[in-house]
Amino acid sequence: MKKRKIELAVISDVHLGTYGCHADELITYLNSIQPKKLILNGDIIDIWQFSKRYFPPSHLKVLRKIIGMASKGTEVYYITGNHDEMLRKFSNTSMGNFKIMDKLVLNLDGKKAWIFHGDVFDVSIQNAKWLAKLGGYGYDLLILINSFLNWCLAKMGREKYSLSKKIKNSVKGAVKYINNFEKTAAELAIENDYDYVVCGHIHQPKKEVYETKHGSCTYLNSGDWVENLTALEYSFKRWKIYHYNHDRLSPFFVDEDLKEMDMNDLIASITDKEVDIEDITEKQHLSESEENIDRDFLDDQGLSQD
Repeated sequence: MKKRKIELAVISDVHLGTYGCHADELITYLNSIQPKKLILNGDIIDIWQFSKRYFPPSHLKVLRKIIGMASKGTEVYYITGNHDEMLRKFSNTSMGNFKIMDKLVLNLDGKKAWIFHGDVFDVSIQNAKWLAKLGGYGYDLLILINSFLNWCLAKMGREKYSLSKKIKNSVKGAVKYINNFEKTAAELAIENDYDYVVCGHIHQPKKEVYETKHGSCTYLNSGDWVENLTALEYSFKRWKIYHYNHDRLSPFFVDEDLKEMDMNDLIASITDKEVDIEDITEKQHLSESEENIDRDFLDDQGLSQD
């Protein structure tokens, strides 16, 4: 399979070591791309619920794939989250192209991107970790029940159903929490003059521009590889939310943002040079006219080679 070359890929909330993790699908995705930078934005390994009894080969393959990408030149940044917070004692550790950190600021084509997991906004985690961990086990049980339900639905030829997404979208408190999370991240980014703020944690893929009286920024969330199977991709100066179930066979340039770009804008985004498409078209017409004149001349002289 031909790999797509992209500037940057962001994945988060993989939760390796839990029953809900879609490791096989993630390996397929990682095999389909060739990013210059790969950002693992927290909760990649679920150390909270880690068990020696459950860590299948496919989960180990994900780790091997990531290490292999780093060894082949991809810059890999592991940003710690709440489920893998034990790795925070190794923050700012660097091993070749593999780096562990708590947050990251990148310059993307002259714009600043602020990247962190997002659990710093979660009061329940900061003040009552036991309650958050208990909730994590309940979530894992819900995923198991959901997997059995989807197996039954598949046997019946019906579409899969997400219990966790249904619960999140129906509980007012959950919806309010997600909205507050996104708004807080965006407002802090604007106050600190960041153009992009990139998070994970809440398992809600999102791309939205927020504006305040102090300015504006783009809020981005990479979603997860438990419910949504999503990632963020940056290329051609554009961000895209990648959905595995819809985009796995589609190239990057089918992004709606790129569809709306005119040819001048697209070429300029790749080459940083303004190109006049009318001049190109005119030159093509002149070239075709010259070829026709030459062909007519050869016909008149009886020298045409048909």
